Amino acid sequence: MQVDPMNAEARAIDWLVRQRDPGFADWDGFADWLAEDGANAAIYDAVASLDRDLDALPPSPAPSVVMIPAAPRRPSRRAWFGGAMAAAIVGVVSISGLGLLGGGDRIETLAGEHRAITLADGSKIEINGASVVEIDADRPRFARLEAGEAMFHVVHRDNDPFVVETGGAKIVDLGTAFNVVRRDRQTSVAVSEGIVLYNPDGDNVRLVAGKGIEARDGDAKPPVVRDVDVANVGGWRSGLLVYNGTPLAVVAEDLKRTAGMQVSIAPEATDLSFRGALIIDKNRDRTIADLAALSGTKAARQGDGWILTR
Repeated sequence: MQVDPMNAEARAIDWLVRQRDPGFADWDGFADWLAEDGANAAIYDAVASLDRDLDALPPSPAPSVVMIPAAPRRPSRRAWFGGAMAAAIVGVVSISGLGLLGGGDRIETLAGEHRAITLADGSKIEINGASVVEIDADRPRFARLEAGEAMFHVVHRDNDPFVVETGGAKIVDLGTAFNVVRRDRQTSVAVSEGIVLYNPDGDNVRLVAGKGIEARDGDAKPPVVRDVDVANVGGWRSGLLVYNGTPLAVVAEDLKRTAGMQVSIAPEATDLSFRGALIIDKNRDRTIADLAALSGTKAARQGDGWILTR
Protein backbone atom coordinates (compact mmCIF):
# COMPACT_ATOMS: atom_id res chain seq x y z
CA MET A 1 0.00 0.00 0.00
CA GLN A 2 1.41 3.37 -1.00
CA VAL A 3 1.34 6.08 1.66
CA ASP A 4 0.07 9.57 0.95
CA PRO A 5 3.10 11.60 2.16
CA MET A 6 0.98 14.60 3.18
CA ASN A 7 -1.37 12.43 5.27
CA ALA A 8 1.54 10.47 6.74
CA GLU A 9 3.28 13.70 7.73
CA ALA A 10 0.14 14.89 9.55
CA ARG A 11 -0.08 11.53 11.35
CA ALA A 12 3.59 11.76 12.29
CA ILE A 13 3.06 15.23 13.80
CA ASP A 14 0.03 13.91 15.66
CA TRP A 15 2.03 11.02 17.15
CA LEU A 16 4.86 13.36 18.10
CA VAL A 17 2.51 15.74 19.91
CA ARG A 18 0.73 12.93 21.74
CA GLN A 19 4.00 11.41 22.89
CA ARG A 20 4.91 14.66 24.63
CA ASP A 21 2.09 13.97 27.09
CA PRO A 22 3.59 12.24 30.16
CA GLY A 23 0.49 10.06 30.29
CA PHE A 24 0.85 8.79 26.71
CA ALA A 25 0.54 4.99 26.66
CA ASP A 26 -0.58 4.04 23.14
CA TRP A 27 2.76 2.62 22.08
CA ASP A 28 1.06 -0.40 20.50
CA GLY A 29 -0.97 1.93 18.30
CA PHE A 30 2.17 3.82 17.36
CA ALA A 31 3.94 0.58 16.47
CA ASP A 32 0.97 -0.51 14.36
CA TRP A 33 1.08 2.78 12.46
CA LEU A 34 4.80 2.39 11.78
CA ALA A 35 4.16 -1.15 10.52
CA GLU A 36 1.45 -0.01 8.07
CA ASP A 37 4.11 1.11 5.61
CA GLY A 38 7.88 1.24 5.66
CA ALA A 39 7.80 4.93 4.68
CA ASN A 40 6.04 5.89 7.92
CA ALA A 41 9.17 5.40 10.02
CA ALA A 42 11.24 7.63 7.73
CA ILE A 43 8.58 10.36 7.74
CA TYR A 44 8.30 10.21 11.53
CA ASP A 45 12.09 10.42 11.91
CA ALA A 46 12.17 13.47 9.62
CA VAL A 47 9.45 15.23 11.63
CA ALA A 48 11.14 14.37 14.94
CA SER A 49 14.47 15.60 13.59
CA LEU A 50 12.91 18.92 12.55
CA ASP A 51 11.34 19.21 15.98
CA ARG A 52 14.73 18.71 17.64
CA ASP A 53 16.26 21.31 15.33
CA LEU A 54 13.55 23.81 16.26
CA ASP A 55 14.14 23.17 19.96
CA ALA A 56 17.81 23.97 19.42
CA LEU A 57 17.09 27.41 17.95
CA PRO A 58 17.72 30.45 20.18
CA PRO A 59 14.52 31.32 22.06
CA SER A 60 12.47 34.21 20.76
CA PRO A 61 10.14 36.37 22.86
CA ALA A 62 6.95 34.44 23.50
CA PRO A 63 3.87 36.01 21.93
CA SER A 64 0.96 36.68 24.22
CA VAL A 65 -1.29 34.62 21.98
CA VAL A 66 -1.12 32.34 18.95
CA MET A 67 -4.30 32.26 16.90
CA ILE A 68 -5.31 29.12 15.02
CA PRO A 69 -8.36 29.30 12.70
CA ALA A 70 -10.68 26.35 12.98
CA ALA A 71 -11.26 23.96 10.12
CA PRO A 72 -14.20 24.88 7.84
CA ARG A 73 -15.95 21.55 8.35
CA ARG A 74 -16.66 19.48 11.45
CA PRO A 75 -14.38 16.45 11.76
CA SER A 76 -14.90 13.48 14.01
CA ARG A 77 -13.94 13.81 17.68
CA ARG A 78 -10.75 11.80 17.17
CA ALA A 79 -9.74 13.61 14.00
CA TRP A 80 -10.51 16.97 15.61
CA PHE A 81 -8.26 16.26 18.60
CA GLY A 82 -5.33 15.04 16.57
CA GLY A 83 -5.71 17.73 13.91
CA ALA A 84 -6.05 20.56 16.38
CA MET A 85 -2.95 19.50 18.28
CA ALA A 86 -0.95 19.18 15.09
CA ALA A 87 -2.21 22.56 13.93
CA ALA A 88 -1.11 24.05 17.23
CA ILE A 89 2.51 23.05 16.59
CA VAL A 90 2.42 24.27 12.99
CA GLY A 91 0.73 27.50 14.10
CA VAL A 92 3.33 28.24 16.75
CA VAL A 93 6.21 27.62 14.36
CA SER A 94 4.88 29.38 11.28
CA ILE A 95 3.19 32.39 12.91
CA SER A 96 5.21 33.30 15.96
CA GLY A 97 8.46 32.36 14.26
CA LEU A 98 7.78 34.82 11.46
CA GLY A 99 6.71 37.57 13.83
CA LEU A 100 3.34 38.08 12.16
CA LEU A 101 1.36 38.58 15.34
CA GLY A 102 0.15 42.04 16.26
CA GLY A 103 -0.45 43.36 19.72
CA GLY A 104 -4.23 43.11 19.67
CA ASP A 105 -5.73 41.97 22.97
CA ARG A 106 -9.31 41.50 21.73
CA ILE A 107 -10.39 38.41 19.80
CA GLU A 108 -13.81 38.51 18.14
CA THR A 109 -15.36 35.65 16.18
CA LEU A 110 -18.19 35.68 13.69
CA ALA A 111 -21.22 33.41 14.09
CA GLY A 112 -20.16 29.91 13.11
CA GLU A 113 -16.44 30.74 13.32
CA HIS A 114 -14.23 28.89 15.81
CA ARG A 115 -10.73 29.86 16.88
CA ALA A 116 -8.11 28.48 19.24
CA ILE A 117 -5.44 30.54 20.96
CA THR A 118 -2.40 29.51 22.96
CA LEU A 119 -1.23 31.90 25.65
CA ALA A 120 2.38 32.52 26.61
CA ASP A 121 2.08 30.26 29.67
CA GLY A 122 0.86 27.34 27.56
CA SER A 123 -2.80 27.66 28.52
CA LYS A 124 -5.26 27.32 25.64
CA ILE A 125 -8.59 28.97 24.90
CA GLU A 126 -11.00 27.56 22.31
CA ILE A 127 -13.46 30.25 21.26
CA ASN A 128 -16.91 29.56 19.84
CA GLY A 129 -18.58 31.77 17.24
CA ALA A 130 -20.13 35.18 17.97
CA SER A 131 -17.84 35.55 20.97
CA VAL A 132 -15.47 38.19 22.34
CA VAL A 133 -12.44 37.30 24.44
CA GLU A 134 -10.01 39.86 25.82
CA ILE A 135 -6.49 39.09 27.01
CA ASP A 136 -3.83 41.31 28.50
CA ALA A 137 -0.14 41.07 27.62
CA ASP A 138 0.69 42.45 31.05
CA ARG A 139 -1.45 39.79 32.75
CA PRO A 140 -0.59 36.48 31.03
CA ARG A 141 -2.69 34.52 33.56
CA PHE A 142 -5.90 36.41 32.81
CA ALA A 143 -8.69 36.40 30.24
CA ARG A 144 -12.09 38.05 29.99
CA LEU A 145 -15.06 36.53 28.19
CA GLU A 146 -17.07 39.58 27.24
CA ALA A 147 -19.71 37.65 25.30
CA GLY A 148 -20.29 34.21 23.84
CA GLU A 149 -18.60 30.96 24.76
CA ALA A 150 -15.10 29.60 25.31
CA MET A 151 -13.42 26.45 26.57
CA PHE A 152 -10.37 27.02 28.78
CA HIS A 153 -7.52 24.53 29.22
CA VAL A 154 -5.39 26.00 31.98
CA VAL A 155 -1.79 25.22 32.88
CA HIS A 156 -1.97 25.19 36.67
CA ARG A 157 0.47 27.11 38.87
CA ASP A 158 0.02 26.91 42.64
CA ASN A 159 1.18 30.46 43.34
CA ASP A 160 -0.22 32.09 40.21
CA PRO A 161 -3.87 31.16 39.57
CA PHE A 162 -5.44 31.75 36.17
CA VAL A 163 -8.42 34.12 36.38
CA VAL A 164 -11.33 34.38 33.94
CA GLU A 165 -13.67 37.35 34.28
CA THR A 166 -17.11 37.52 32.70
CA GLY A 167 -19.91 39.91 33.54
CA GLY A 168 -19.27 40.82 37.15
CA ALA A 169 -18.05 37.32 38.02
CA LYS A 170 -14.58 35.93 38.55
CA ILE A 171 -13.62 32.29 37.88
CA VAL A 172 -10.34 31.14 39.42
CA ASP A 173 -8.55 28.02 38.22
CA LEU A 174 -7.30 25.37 40.61
CA GLY A 175 -5.89 23.23 37.78
CA THR A 176 -8.59 22.47 35.26
CA ALA A 177 -10.45 22.55 31.96
CA PHE A 178 -13.81 24.30 31.90
CA ASN A 179 -16.38 25.84 29.56
CA VAL A 180 -17.91 29.29 30.10
CA VAL A 181 -20.95 30.84 28.39
CA ARG A 182 -21.92 34.50 28.76
CA ARG A 183 -25.38 35.44 27.48
CA ASP A 184 -28.11 37.91 28.43
CA ARG A 185 -26.77 38.84 31.90
CA GLN A 186 -26.21 35.20 32.71
CA THR A 187 -23.05 33.13 33.14
CA SER A 188 -22.81 29.35 32.79
CA VAL A 189 -19.76 27.37 33.91
CA ALA A 190 -19.17 23.63 33.43
CA VAL A 191 -16.01 21.82 34.55
CA SER A 192 -14.58 18.80 32.73
CA GLU A 193 -11.26 18.49 34.60
CA GLY A 194 -9.92 19.68 37.93
CA ILE A 195 -11.47 22.41 40.08
CA VAL A 196 -12.50 26.06 39.75
CA LEU A 197 -13.79 28.61 42.25
CA TYR A 198 -16.65 30.85 41.19
CA ASN A 199 -16.47 34.34 42.74
CA PRO A 200 -14.02 33.38 45.51
CA ASP A 201 -14.40 36.82 47.11
CA GLY A 202 -18.18 36.52 47.29
CA ASP A 203 -20.22 33.41 46.46
CA ASN A 204 -17.09 31.22 46.72
CA VAL A 205 -18.68 28.26 44.93
CA ARG A 206 -16.32 25.33 44.39
CA LEU A 207 -16.83 23.35 41.19
CA VAL A 208 -15.13 20.01 40.55
CA ALA A 209 -15.15 17.95 37.36
CA GLY A 210 -18.70 16.96 36.44
CA LYS A 211 -20.28 20.01 38.08
CA GLY A 212 -21.65 23.28 36.69
CA ILE A 213 -23.66 26.39 37.55
CA GLU A 214 -26.06 28.87 35.97
CA ALA A 215 -25.68 32.30 37.58
CA ARG A 216 -27.71 35.41 36.81
CA ASP A 217 -26.39 38.91 37.39
CA GLY A 218 -27.74 40.37 40.59
CA ASP A 219 -28.78 37.07 42.19
CA ALA A 220 -28.91 37.45 45.97
CA LYS A 221 -27.94 33.82 46.61
CA PRO A 222 -24.97 31.81 45.30
CA PRO A 223 -25.77 29.71 42.23
CA VAL A 224 -26.87 26.12 42.74
CA VAL A 225 -24.29 23.51 41.75
CA ARG A 226 -25.66 20.91 39.35
CA ASP A 227 -24.37 17.74 37.72
CA VAL A 228 -23.07 17.88 34.15
CA ASP A 229 -21.83 15.15 31.84
CA VAL A 230 -18.06 15.58 31.58
CA ALA A 231 -18.10 14.09 28.08
CA ASN A 232 -20.42 16.86 26.87
CA VAL A 233 -18.56 19.85 28.37
CA GLY A 234 -17.42 21.99 25.43
CA GLY A 235 -19.20 19.63 23.04
CA TRP A 236 -19.72 22.53 20.62
CA ARG A 237 -16.10 22.02 19.52
CA SER A 238 -17.06 18.76 17.80
CA GLY A 239 -20.56 19.82 16.78
CA LEU A 240 -22.43 18.21 19.68
CA LEU A 241 -24.97 20.24 21.68
CA VAL A 242 -26.68 18.57 24.65
CA TYR A 243 -29.62 20.02 26.57
CA ASN A 244 -31.75 19.16 29.57
CA GLY A 245 -34.95 21.21 29.53
CA THR A 246 -33.44 24.29 27.85
CA PRO A 247 -35.67 26.99 26.28
CA LEU A 248 -35.79 26.79 22.50
CA ALA A 249 -34.62 30.40 22.27
CA VAL A 250 -31.35 29.41 23.98
CA VAL A 251 -30.93 26.45 21.63
CA ALA A 252 -31.45 28.80 18.66
CA GLU A 253 -28.81 31.16 20.05
CA ASP A 254 -26.36 28.27 20.43
CA LEU A 255 -26.97 27.12 16.85
CA LYS A 256 -26.26 30.62 15.59
CA ARG A 257 -23.08 30.94 17.62
CA THR A 258 -21.74 27.47 16.92
CA ALA A 259 -22.84 26.91 13.32
CA GLY A 260 -23.99 30.30 12.00
CA MET A 261 -27.55 28.97 11.66
CA GLN A 262 -30.44 31.45 11.76
CA VAL A 263 -33.29 29.87 13.72
CA SER A 264 -36.37 31.83 14.82
CA ILE A 265 -38.95 30.68 17.35
CA ALA A 266 -42.59 31.54 16.62
CA PRO A 267 -44.44 33.27 19.50
CA GLU A 268 -46.62 30.23 20.17
CA ALA A 269 -43.50 28.06 20.65
CA THR A 270 -41.46 30.33 22.92
CA ASP A 271 -42.59 28.49 26.05
CA LEU A 272 -41.27 25.15 24.80
CA SER A 273 -38.06 23.63 26.10
CA PHE A 274 -35.70 21.11 24.55
CA ARG A 275 -34.23 17.97 26.02
CA GLY A 276 -31.81 15.84 24.01
CA ALA A 277 -28.69 15.97 21.85
CA LEU A 278 -28.20 17.78 18.57
CA ILE A 279 -25.46 16.97 16.09
CA ILE A 280 -24.59 19.85 13.79
CA ASP A 281 -24.69 18.01 10.51
CA LYS A 282 -23.06 19.22 7.30
CA ASN A 283 -26.64 19.14 6.00
CA ARG A 284 -28.13 21.81 8.24
CA ASP A 285 -31.67 20.81 7.26
CA ARG A 286 -31.08 17.50 9.02
CA THR A 287 -30.06 19.28 12.22
CA ILE A 288 -33.22 21.41 12.13
CA ALA A 289 -35.34 18.36 11.39
CA ASP A 290 -33.90 16.63 14.48
CA LEU A 291 -34.53 19.72 16.62
CA ALA A 292 -38.14 19.96 15.43
CA ALA A 293 -38.83 16.26 15.95
CA LEU A 294 -37.37 16.22 19.47
CA SER A 295 -39.00 19.48 20.57
CA GLY A 296 -42.47 18.76 19.20
CA THR A 297 -42.37 21.64 16.72
CA LYS A 298 -42.55 22.08 12.97
CA ALA A 299 -39.68 23.59 11.00
CA ALA A 300 -40.06 25.71 7.89
CA ARG A 301 -37.65 27.72 5.79
CA GLN A 302 -37.61 31.44 6.48
CA GLY A 303 -35.24 33.44 4.28
CA ASP A 304 -31.72 32.11 4.85
CA GLY A 305 -32.79 30.29 7.99
CA TRP A 306 -35.65 28.44 9.61
CA ILE A 307 -38.59 29.09 11.91
CA LEU A 308 -39.99 26.66 14.47
CA THR A 309 -43.73 26.66 15.07
CA ARG A 310 -46.14 24.46 17.01
